Amino acid sequence: MAGWRAISAAAKSIEGLLNAHFALDPPIVGRNAKAILARTDDFQTGTGQSLIVAPTPTISIFLYRIDFNKTMRAAWSAVGSQDGRMHLPLDLHLLLTAWADNAEHEYQILGAAMQILEATPILSGPRLDPAGDWATNDAIQVLLDDMSTETLVQTFDALAADFRLSVPYVARVVRIDADTPRSPDVTTVVTGLAPSSTP
Repeated sequence: MAGWRAISAAAKSIEGLLNAHFALDPPIVGRNAKAILARTDDFQTGTGQSLIVAPTPTISIFLYRIDFNKTMRAAWSAVGSQDGRMHLPLDLHLLLTAWADNAEHEYQILGAAMQILEATPILSGPRLDPAGDWATNDAIQVLLDDMSTETLVQTFDALAADFRLSVPYVARVVRIDADTPRSPDVTTVVTGLAPSSTP
């Protein structure tokens, strides 16, 4: 059963997968590449200088939207009505963005990340970050998301950041479950003396 840490643990799982592969097979010869989690503030500072730019080639994992999974929500609601627990199935929408000091290295690190995620689209068992309190049968599917170029450009406009080459992914189904069952419904019964009948 995944707990409320499942969102961050899912992102850390993707970060860990990429970094493990980068360590074994560096996408850029002679350079150590890394994957990092990013937040909105990391894309742009007040001076227009990104906080992510570093000597090390980097691919950032930016969670830009969380949505309920439309396919599984009704099914998990039905499960919740039976076991008394809350189950919230989510889709995590991510942007993978390459950062390096030249275009070739950005393309290489992005291509390597896409190859890794395509070869390992299911994260389960030891590939899931343990902070998520996962159940033994929990699994997350990571796949390319359907995002138009216009929407991608609008996302960077909302970030007030310069557009960068990015690839959209979605991680599903990330489920948050309640720790304890809901309190049972309280039924109030009023009892009293029935009026006595007189002979």
